[in-house]
Parts: sequence; C-alpha cells; structure tokens
Amino acid sequence: MVGTLSACGGESDAGSGDKKDDGKITMGFAQVGAESGWRTANTKSIQEAATAAGIDLKFSDAQQKQENQIKAIRSYIAQKVDIIAFSPVVESGWDTVLKEAKDAKIPVILTDRAVDSKDTSLYKTFIGSDFVLEGKKAGEWLVKEYTGKTDTVNIVELQGTTGSAPANDRKSGFADVIKADPKFKVIASQTGDFTRAKGKEVMEAFLKANPKIDVLYAHNDDMGLGAIEAIVAAGKKPGVDIKIITVDAVKDGMTALADGKINYIVECSPLLGPQLMDLAKKVIAGETIPQRVLTEETAFTPEQAKAALPNRKY
Repeated sequence: MVGTLSACGGESDAGSGDKKDDGKITMGFAQVGAESGWRTANTKSIQEAATAAGIDLKFSDAQQKQENQIKAIRSYIAQKVDIIAFSPVVESGWDTVLKEAKDAKIPVILTDRAVDSKDTSLYKTFIGSDFVLEGKKAGEWLVKEYTGKTDTVNIVELQGTTGSAPANDRKSGFADVIKADPKFKVIASQTGDFTRAKGKEVMEAFLKANPKIDVLYAHNDDMGLGAIEAIVAAGKKPGVDIKIITVDAVKDGMTALADGKINYIVECSPLLGPQLMDLAKKVIAGETIPQRVLTEETAFTPEQAKAALPNRKY
C-alpha cells in the first residue's frame, strides 16, 4: 500500500454510529458496468471478497451511466448501509451526492477511479491504480522501441470513456513522455468507450482516414482486441505492420500479446476486492487509513506474457 497515512475525517463520520446490532457490515457498491473483461473480473473479485469477509454486499450495475450510479448511491443512503464504495463512471459531478452520504454519516471509498472533488473529506480513501503512471509506461516503451530512428511515427489512440479518470490520465501520461521527441505524432485520438465493439469501429475509421499508421495506443485491452479485428480485415498484420500497446493485461489481451498481435501491455489489476473489504472494516472500526492505496502492477512483453498466462486469474 502506497500513500501518506492520514486521518480522513473525524470520529463523527466514521460510520460506526449506525452499525447494526448484529455487527455485520453492509456495503453498498455501485459498479460502472460490465464493459470489459477487466470490469467483469473486478466485479467478481468484489463479490467473492465480500462473501469471504462476511460483509453483506448490495450491488448495482450502472451500465456506464453516471445518473444510474447517483441513483444507486442515494438508494444506499436511504437504506442506511454502513459504507458505500463505487467506481465512478466519470471524474466530475459527484459533490452533491457525496455530501448527502457524509451528512448521513456513511463513509465512502472510491475504487479503481478517482473523482475531481476539491473537498477530499467527502470520501475516506481511494484504492486503485496510478493511471498517469500507466500512460507513462506505455510511452516509455514506445520511446525505447524507436530509439535511434528518425522517421515520423504516426500514432492513433483509442481513448477510454470520455471524462473518466483512466481515459484522462492514461492519455496525459503517454503524451507527457512522447512530447519530448517530435518524431512521435498522434494523428488521431478518439474514444472507444473501453469496449471491443467500439474499438473495432473506431479503428476501422482510423484506417480509412490514415493510410500510414505505425502505432496504436489503446487505453484498454478490449479496445485493442477490437482494433486488431479491424487491422486484420484491412489486410495488415497486427503487431508487425502496426505496433500495438494496450493497458489492463486481462487473459484475452495477454493471449494476443503472447501471439505477437500486441507488442506491450501495461498491467492494471482488477482484483481489488480483498483490499477493499479490509479497508471497509478499518473505516468502520474508526482506524486511520491511507488517503490513497495503490495497487502494485507491472507490464508485459510477449515473452513475459507466455510465462504469466498459465497462472493468470483474469
């Protein structure tokens, strides 16, 4: 766990005051949706970890709509759950509902994605990845791959859901690294909504509009996998004619990496469930917790993917 230890709020909103007499913690969890293999693995991890920890989980699927998440959170407040956790669809627009939870003395944990609220007392902690670092890792691999070469490198980018923390941060981290070398040019950048179908559709448009594409940077594996279908259909060889970098390292992505269709994957682990339940128990008990808990992650080349695949859990 990485982060500065600090108390995130006083005892009055620790959440223990409204706990049920049976001592069992009830958590309301508002999930983004089921847009990718990563998200499905994330949901399974949370559900299984809640059962193992003896936590009563109330679960909702927002189908990638912020209004559905806000409705779910308000429902959890009305039900007087002990703690609320959610992975925000987008970064902005949460202050009002988070203030409602705080006023109800129900603590909130952000998972996987952050919010841009200036008032950090509205939530207890954030658990998840450093998306900027993921973007930087992708950019660093690209810079190393083209070291010593002077020809222009035309890059297309498949962004995640517009306004979401991973899309914003993976884009900025990548851009920060490649901007020092003018040979790297992002010639097209568009959202693929983190889905395989949209990734394919947008890549088809990229290929029609841009006769020379050297590199694809996709903000997740699923969009990259969809793009591979479009690249093959266009008569090009993924991983060779167009180098591909993605983020996540789910099993389908790792398989494509091992097969040479993807060149590099930056890991983003979805298995946050056990850490989330541990944090929830500490919050309810009034313990001091870090303001930010980062998951430990790596990155993979094709050779490393072959070695890791037999034991991959997602």
